[in-house]
Amino acid sequence: MRLSKIFSTKYFREQFDFMLAGKWLVYGSIVGVVSGIGAIIFQFLLSFVRQLSIGKMMGLTPLSPGGEAELFHLGIGNFTPYLIIVIPTLGGLIAGWIVYTFAPEAEGHGTDEVIKAYHKKRGIINSNVPFVKLVASVITIGTGGSGGREGPIAQIGAGFGSFLGRKLGLNTKTRRWLMVSGMGAGIGSIFHAPLAGAIFAAEVLYSDPEIESEVLLPSTVSSIIAYSVYSSVFGWHNMFIESSKVGFSSPWELLPYLVLGVILALISHVYIRIFYGINALFNKLKISKISKPAIGGFLTGTLALMLILLLNDRTYVVDIMGGGYGVLQEIFNNGVQNVGITLLLTIGFFKILTTAFSIGSGGSAGVFGPSMVIGGTISTAIGFMFQKFMPAIVQNPVTFTIVGMAGFFAAAANTPLSTIIMVSELTGNYQLLLPTMWVCAISYFIARKWSIYQSQVPNKSYSSAHYGKHTQQITTNTKVKDCYKKSRKFSFIKEDATIHDILDIIDQSRQRIFPVVDENGNLLGGFNIEDVTHILHNPDSKLKTAKDLMYTNMPVVFLEDSLHQANMVMNENYMDEALVVSDATANNVIGIITSSDLILSFNKKLSELNFGDQEEADNSPSDDNVLKALNLHRLVEKDLTTVEPESSLRVIVKAIIKSKRNIFPVVDKEQNLCGIILLNEIRSIMFDQSQYDTLTAKDIMTQPPEIVKISDSMQKVIYKFETTKAWNLPVTDENKKYIGLVSKSSIFSQYRKELVKYAIY
Repeated sequence: MRLSKIFSTKYFREQFDFMLAGKWLVYGSIVGVVSGIGAIIFQFLLSFVRQLSIGKMMGLTPLSPGGEAELFHLGIGNFTPYLIIVIPTLGGLIAGWIVYTFAPEAEGHGTDEVIKAYHKKRGIINSNVPFVKLVASVITIGTGGSGGREGPIAQIGAGFGSFLGRKLGLNTKTRRWLMVSGMGAGIGSIFHAPLAGAIFAAEVLYSDPEIESEVLLPSTVSSIIAYSVYSSVFGWHNMFIESSKVGFSSPWELLPYLVLGVILALISHVYIRIFYGINALFNKLKISKISKPAIGGFLTGTLALMLILLLNDRTYVVDIMGGGYGVLQEIFNNGVQNVGITLLLTIGFFKILTTAFSIGSGGSAGVFGPSMVIGGTISTAIGFMFQKFMPAIVQNPVTFTIVGMAGFFAAAANTPLSTIIMVSELTGNYQLLLPTMWVCAISYFIARKWSIYQSQVPNKSYSSAHYGKHTQQITTNTKVKDCYKKSRKFSFIKEDATIHDILDIIDQSRQRIFPVVDENGNLLGGFNIEDVTHILHNPDSKLKTAKDLMYTNMPVVFLEDSLHQANMVMNENYMDEALVVSDATANNVIGIITSSDLILSFNKKLSELNFGDQEEADNSPSDDNVLKALNLHRLVEKDLTTVEPESSLRVIVKAIIKSKRNIFPVVDKEQNLCGIILLNEIRSIMFDQSQYDTLTAKDIMTQPPEIVKISDSMQKVIYKFETTKAWNLPVTDENKKYIGLVSKSSIFSQYRKELVKYAIY
């Protein structure tokens, strides 16, 4: 290749995507800078409130990780026991008022709200949430509420990413990416763990071992920038200072680590059950939501004071309040000598309760920090026990501290990959990667059926962010041969059948479309039920046989046609049924397919993609968000033929001739819905002209199996269709005034469009 061509502008434009790289460098950098600044502000405010509340006012010593120096030196005040209860209570009350007054979404642990926004809210977080989350979390954690920084900073970064996506008018996919990038940037910066933050943002969305690969690189860019901004103020060191640099030196160590992984999985289950059990109890309380976090703060403070007095310890027991990282730093500095196994287990298990009280009551904080403390303290105690029994294998229980921090959160949050890296970056110890991987894998596989993040979905098939991909996959790959019911009986009409013969066949059948065949069964054409009714009003018609009545360009579908092609054929010809022919070379009809068959097949395939086998699919919920996006007002067909109660059968037959529908609402002059007339139910009398002037609509009408109100939600409309097995249902207002009809086909068509729209735009 000539050098002039290689260095040409056109060549570079074709071979390298500088535009995409530049776009994400700009977007990611903006999100990263704002997330980093948000983390700086959060850290300053939290440090001040924490030292003021716990140190100066309570008279306790709020220990910090070795890599985080005290930002304010307010001194330690006199020990004041009653303030250990009062301050967390007041903090909970203030935080509760702020949250429930300005942004209720900011309650609880913020990461779960970000996950929900990704899957369920099209990447939209209200603009005021980051500010409310920042202030409420600083107050909750700073005044002694047990919680971590990851949830608040995740929601702060994600909130700005969502805000930027909306302000720039970006599509849903890009907005989701920016939102998740903000989450990764916030976590990567405040924990000095940029790689773990980026991977955590892509991994935490799902409970299965699956990563949202599309957001991984944008999140990496944002996390790097945010970490650089944050560390330029607070330093470039690790969060914890682990001076001993313990490592892994023997495969025999995997045996006690195996036991550790199993224990951590079981304790994580206890943690989650207690957390959401207490959360459920608070939800049942018939009191103002604002006051619930105050109760949580009161219980946290009471428990802390009880342990401080009982154990006579003001240094480490305080870690069941606030972030609680001090005890972990003490383990890294001096092992277990100054703490002791009893105190370690006490802090670990009581941290579970105080976290549930503080956050489960509606307080605002994260669950990552408490999980590190719970996993680290309990694992250190377990390592100390193993050292007693097998000192040659377990030489330093501190190794269990680091490995246990990762293993516990991997089990509790279903995030084994990012947690492995997170703990390594937090401590600066990469020599324990192998046992950390071992414990995280074991604890994750045991505990993968539960998670502290309830908004996680198992995999991409469950996420509305990817529904559009499945829609195209299903409609393209599903064939007619998979849809139509081979067992369905259908009637042929011989070409020489008389009109009398045709009427007899129609009277015994529920078909609306009839194939006309020759003596060898070859398809000649066909006709609809409506075509037959024309004969009744034209006795002198020259139409004597089926061959006279049929039309030859009868729409058909083939076995190898896709679901999409079959749907197009029906829609273009205004048909609810179509004839099925084996292939284009054959000329014999093998069945009939209906629009209902298409819908059932589509839903079945979508359920199988989402939920696996059909037994699980039958018990699975439908996606509420796509249904909510459907507009019943737009789906109602309002200009359809209706008949009055006094209308004669003759008038009704004329209406049938003009309409292509098989349902006719009976509506009086005041627009009250009186009943419905179904074509299938009146076929036997429709061809008896002697009753044309004696029977009226009110004589032959029936009551609809169900009535849809215009105010019904789409979930309720779908439920009515499923329970009645109807194809069309009448729609009325709240006063039972008739508005129109809604059909399964119109819902199905709009549902498919929304699936694609929901994922792309």
